[in-house]
Amino acid sequence: MQHWDPVALECLAAIVETGGFEKAAQRLHVTQSAVSQRLRALEEQAGSVLVVRSRPLRPTRAGQLLLKHAQQLRLLRADLARDMQTLAPHTAGSGAGVGLAVAVNADSIATWALEALTPLVRAGIALEVITDDQDFTQEWLRSGEVLGCVTTLRQPLQGCRVQPLGAMRYLAVAAPEYAAAHLPQGLNAHNFHRVPFLCFNRKDDMQSEFVARLLGLSQVVLNSLYLPNSEAQVRAVEAGWGVGVLPELLVRDRLSHGRLVDVAPGTMLSIDLYWHCWNLDSSLLRQLTDTLLQGAKVNLKDNCSER
Repeated sequence: MQHWDPVALECLAAIVETGGFEKAAQRLHVTQSAVSQRLRALEEQAGSVLVVRSRPLRPTRAGQLLLKHAQQLRLLRADLARDMQTLAPHTAGSGAGVGLAVAVNADSIATWALEALTPLVRAGIALEVITDDQDFTQEWLRSGEVLGCVTTLRQPLQGCRVQPLGAMRYLAVAAPEYAAAHLPQGLNAHNFHRVPFLCFNRKDDMQSEFVARLLGLSQVVLNSLYLPNSEAQVRAVEAGWGVGVLPELLVRDRLSHGRLVDVAPGTMLSIDLYWHCWNLDSSLLRQLTDTLLQGAKVNLKDNCSER
C-alpha cells in the first residue's frame, strides 16, 4: 500500500484552500520554496499534476482525490484528539479548533442552517461554510474541498452517504407599491416577461421553474437581475427592484406585516434538500450531521423522499 506523506498532503490542502503558494506558505509557516518542493514531491509520487496553475488555482482529478484524503486525515486526527482528551484530559487536545468545511446553499444559511450550526461553533469547531447555488454545492464535495454539502441532488457520490433534510418552500413576492403598479392582477402569462426577477447568479433557474409551473409551460425566459445574497434579495425586492422567488421562512414576517405581497397566491414551489457527506466513521462528522438534521426537522417541511 502506498504511503502518502501527511505533511505534503496538508501542503496540498493549504494551496487549494488559500488559493496560492504564497498564502499557503504563510499558513504553514514555511517558505514559498518549501511549499513548491512539497507539492512537486507529491506530484512525483502521484505521477500526475495535482494543481492547475490557473487563477484561481484548482485541483486536478488526482488532486481532488488526495485533497479528500487530506481532509479525512484531519477529521480522524480531530476525533483521536477528542477521544484522548476523555482518557487523559491534561495531556491531549480536545479536537477544538479543527476546521470542518461544508457547502451550504445560500437560502439555507439565511433561514435555518446558521442557527443549526451554532452549537458546533460554541463547542470550538472552526467551521468554513461555502455558499453556492443549491444545485451546485455537491461539486464542492466532489472536488474534495468540503466534507459535506446541502444540495437538491438525491444521488450520492461514490464514497458518500445521503440523508433527506426536508423541503424549502418558495413564494413569488414583490413590494406592495411595485405589485400595484406592474402586477395589479398578479403574476400571469401577460406580464411575467415585463418584470425583472431577482436571481442568485446565472446558474440559478428557480425563478424560471416557478413561473413555468405557475403558467403550465415547459420553459420560460425571464428578465433577470443578479444578487448573490438571499437577505440582500429580500431588501432589493422591498426597494422595488422587481419580483423575488424567496423562501417562505425568509419572507413570512414581511408578508404578515404588509411589507411584501404574494404576487402568485396559491402557488408555492417546494424544493427538496439533502445532506451529503463522506461515508466515514467519525464522531465529529456524526455530530455535524445530527446538528443539521435537527435544525432541518424544526424548520423544513418533511416531504423529502428517502433513498
